[in-house]
Amino acid sequence: MTFLFRTSFRKQGLLIPVLNAVRGMSTGSPTPPFTTLSISRPADTITHVEFCRPEKRNAMNKAFWSEMVDCFNQIAEDKECRVVVFSGAGKIFTAGIDLMDMAGDIMQPEGDDTARISWNLRQIIVKYQESFSVIEKCPKPVIVAIHGACIGGGVDLITASDIRLCTQDAWFQVKEVDIGLAADVGTLQRLPKVIGNRSLVNELALTARKMYADEAKSCGLVSRVFPDKETMMAGALEMAGEIASRSPVAVQGTKINLIFSRDHSVQESLNYMATWNMSMLQTHDLMKSAQAAMEKKSLKDIIFSKL
Repeated sequence: MTFLFRTSFRKQGLLIPVLNAVRGMSTGSPTPPFTTLSISRPADTITHVEFCRPEKRNAMNKAFWSEMVDCFNQIAEDKECRVVVFSGAGKIFTAGIDLMDMAGDIMQPEGDDTARISWNLRQIIVKYQESFSVIEKCPKPVIVAIHGACIGGGVDLITASDIRLCTQDAWFQVKEVDIGLAADVGTLQRLPKVIGNRSLVNELALTARKMYADEAKSCGLVSRVFPDKETMMAGALEMAGEIASRSPVAVQGTKINLIFSRDHSVQESLNYMATWNMSMLQTHDLMKSAQAAMEKKSLKDIIFSKL
């Protein structure tokens, strides 16, 4: 797969300063064939996916849900990409679902009777769930960078990501009860496992109150808070570069096993890990990494084969 709008950039050697690379990450418009997403390459092994509907506060319309699946399925197969950074264009990360655009699917599903209407509505819900599950299924780590508001579906999206960063002005809201429904595309399933505090999750989901950056950091929803978006994007890019410099066998295996262990017992996860590494330990990357450590070389100087 070849994405458009690629730029080149070297970490630590810095042919182009990090901030200059950050300023070039936003194209200002979607990347064809997508209509809601802009795809760029701030570095050879890093893919930047930007939610690009700033004039609609990045509200999630019908096209967005299918384009997310197409985009991340392509990324999963892209041997060049080792890490993904996801962000939102414009003033906020996302206002959540685009109610005007989605009303037909949700309020008037097809069907002649209750059974058929319910069957079709279930298929729609499962389809929308996949739009964020595809982030979790993608073997490449996904760093999500949040600024301003992250409402409703935005919380579903970020809880499916691997690493969450935000700006000091960011705030989060599980908004669904305010519009008459229970969040149904991932928040109620993933948020309790992300922050590990059932009481807080229940409070957020049942009251739809806003959570601001400092509380998000203290409860574990995000791991870092930055003063502004530009600094955050630079931090996300630097972190992505650190991850991308490691063995892709090790990195992708780590993500897959972390997710497996979240949903299984310790013993089941240990068994899965043993089966995983009985083949993955035979990689040349292990010897290369060990040799670099013994010679006190940076992993950024080691060339790992594509995966």
